[in-house]
Amino acid sequence: MSKKFPTGVATGNLVKEIFEYAKENVFSIPAVNVIGSNTINAVMETAAEVNSPVIIQLSNGGAIFNAGKGLNNEKQKAAIQGSIVCAMHIHELASYYQTTVILHTDHCSKSILPWIDGLIEVNEKYYKRFGKTLFSSHMLDLSQESLKENINICEQYFDRMNKSKMTLEIELGVTGGEEDGIDNSNIENNKLYTQPKEVSYAYEKLMQISDNFIIAASFGNVHGVYKPGNVMLRPEILKNTQEYIQKEFHTKTKKPVSLVFHGGSGSTKKEIQEAINYGVVKMNVDTDLQYAFTCGVRDYMNQNKEYLKKQIGNPKGKHIPNKKYYDPRIWLREGEKSFKMVLKKYFEFMNNINTL
Repeated sequence: MSKKFPTGVATGNLVKEIFEYAKENVFSIPAVNVIGSNTINAVMETAAEVNSPVIIQLSNGGAIFNAGKGLNNEKQKAAIQGSIVCAMHIHELASYYQTTVILHTDHCSKSILPWIDGLIEVNEKYYKRFGKTLFSSHMLDLSQESLKENINICEQYFDRMNKSKMTLEIELGVTGGEEDGIDNSNIENNKLYTQPKEVSYAYEKLMQISDNFIIAASFGNVHGVYKPGNVMLRPEILKNTQEYIQKEFHTKTKKPVSLVFHGGSGSTKKEIQEAINYGVVKMNVDTDLQYAFTCGVRDYMNQNKEYLKKQIGNPKGKHIPNKKYYDPRIWLREGEKSFKMVLKKYFEFMNNINTL
């Protein structure tokens, strides 16, 4: 079966082509945080079944966990190695799964920039050898710095990344809540809503380097899942931003910026689709999928608890072995299956079924 885009890891200008295709066809791509082979494989398996592109991404903590929590992360070495191992795993298997994957790193704040420094160096070496980068893109989250410093640092990194045709994601405004050790749960309310002028400033600066960038502009986004009414999303901010930049730069398209929706877990279908209509091409989903994986394992444990209390002896007989019940491959697979069910729901919410 022919596909719109080749299988495997998308790099270079192909990443922008995929995002532009998503914008033109009014769908978004789930960006799924992974922590190891179980979640990585479950994402690729799901994407193959719905025949759609997917973004697999690693947070700093996810990269460290993938390397092994027993390793020392001095100078971000464990995070760098964990990221490399994850990337190699996906490069080897993505085409076998028949998936088109954008491989990304998530939320890099100023304090952990050595993580991305190390990966950019690896990407440059990989590019010289293979003509493509190991990762498709990286995200710099310098939203806690001043706007000028945020963009100034992003420009420096983007200029270097552009030599290997990489895509950059930046964040403007702050995503509330707490994720991966970064706590923005008590952030001032005004910082949760990015102003069009701020996006315009970033757009102008980055366009001077390349158009291979996407922007996470906050519109009330919060990491995690909270009771209804606690999160006040205002997707119209994205619409106003697109209109402002189109007018300011006389762009040919009505949606000149490829936007990112952070803190997507717990959002309604209506909220998601409204944001997609305003140019959101990437939506991060993590918390809901963490819970889904845990639910699959929990339910299996509850249903089979009498077979898990000891190695020999169960309701069927006191001398019957229980290995086929406690084998980690059995209950981890249950986690994967539950994870897949929820991820498919997000593909549907994002209008991203059979888009390849």
